[in-house]
Amino acid sequence: QVQLVESGGGSVQAGGSLRLSCATSGSTGTHYCMGWLRQAPGKEREGVATIYIGGDRTDYADSVKGRFTISQEKSSRTLYLQMNTLQPQDTAIYYCAADYRWWLCASGSSFLRQGDFTYWGQGTQVTVSS
Repeated sequence: QVQLVESGGGSVQAGGSLRLSCATSGSTGTHYCMGWLRQAPGKEREGVATIYIGGDRTDYADSVKGRFTISQEKSSRTLYLQMNTLQPQDTAIYYCAADYRWWLCASGSSFLRQGDFTYWGQGTQVTVSS
């Protein structure tokens, strides 16, 4: 089992920045996938960014490329999402997720498109005002 706990959400004005954190505990192995997904009110959940832990691959939704960066601090296994130049359309609940099927994020953006991660955090609210 893997446990994920997000933090760092909040309210910010357009053009501002936030950094989300996801504390990871439990057994993950050395190769696995992690990601950030979001769901805005009245909209379907969408993948924001994914990362292959144990390799170098990252993938981003087109809407956040150049503005958001996903990374992991290896010793603590904490996952981050640095969000810059935030826009009102970035307002959503942001979820941290993880999955043992590392081959799916090592070779492509399957998790970004389908979002079918096995393990999920409880979510953290991000609100961007204009």
